[in-house]
Amino acid sequence: MKTAIVILNWNGAKLLPQFLPSVINYSKDAEVYIIDNASTDNSIHLIKTEFPSVKIIQNKGNYGFAKGYNEGLKQINAEYFCLLNSDVEVTENWLQPIEELFNQNAEIAAIQPKILDYKNKKYFEYAGAGGGFIDKFGYPFCRGRVFSTLEEDKGQYNDTTQIFWASGASLFIRSKDFFAQNGFDEDFFAHMEEIDLCWRLNNANRKIYYCGQSTVYHLGGATLDKSNPKKWYLNYRNSLWMLLKNLPKEKLFPVIFTRLSLDGIAAIAFLPKQGLPHVWSVFISHVHFYLGFIKMYKKRQTNQNKNYSNTSLLPVQFFLKKRQYFKDLK
Repeated sequence: MKTAIVILNWNGAKLLPQFLPSVINYSKDAEVYIIDNASTDNSIHLIKTEFPSVKIIQNKGNYGFAKGYNEGLKQINAEYFCLLNSDVEVTENWLQPIEELFNQNAEIAAIQPKILDYKNKKYFEYAGAGGGFIDKFGYPFCRGRVFSTLEEDKGQYNDTTQIFWASGASLFIRSKDFFAQNGFDEDFFAHMEEIDLCWRLNNANRKIYYCGQSTVYHLGGATLDKSNPKKWYLNYRNSLWMLLKNLPKEKLFPVIFTRLSLDGIAAIAFLPKQGLPHVWSVFISHVHFYLGFIKMYKKRQTNQNKNYSNTSLLPVQFFLKKRQYFKDLK
């Protein structure tokens, strides 16, 4: 089998009837799988009765995004995996450009389509937009999305180009590359794990691409809202762990020290708007970063890509210099 479309599900009975039909209708040449993380709603019954063509893999527990996919993908035999969020609507002919790009270049390990906002389809969506990058201190951003600023889609990212990371909302990856990297880091549980995986692929001299000829629409926040303190905690902690695992050795101390300091500044700056839960999330994330320091350091690969970014400190550009669009970044 060439492509397997794999959707991780946990209590998604409300989302599946809304988004799964487009996946089935526009993916005739692929197999569609649901990996279920021990849902307690009627998800499984719904899939069996309303979508009988979809294959079901049932995990024994709610393993989160990382382990949930790691466990389920072991049971799927395909050349390419498409890891697709359960709140994504796909479009006609979305698979062909991706498969053609894989076939044209054997150095490509992963590809992301154009990701637009399901609620406002003229604009890019937060999680991935037109392809991901990071600044020198590990802050992620996208073509079409820098922090909270979302660009209108005017065809400016209809290209095919190399990027640094591909969004986990719709991540195409060669199965051999996924397993060569031992999949996602299960200690992350959820959030930032796809950037960590892509960084490891870059360190292994594999390439990540964006394909603007393929389009999907992402609802976003269906599992964990952006304002949820748990989401803040996971993003802060996992971002630090990612830096520890993947930065070139000579940049480890200065970059991580700077990020720890900037996290503290951000917690204080956002206190009036986000309140004490945000400050507490940052504090606990730092505590757990230190607790997992040795374990994460041992996961470092032999080779670290020294040219992981050519972008200077993103918060300064965005908040102080008001460079809020990708084309304006230095």
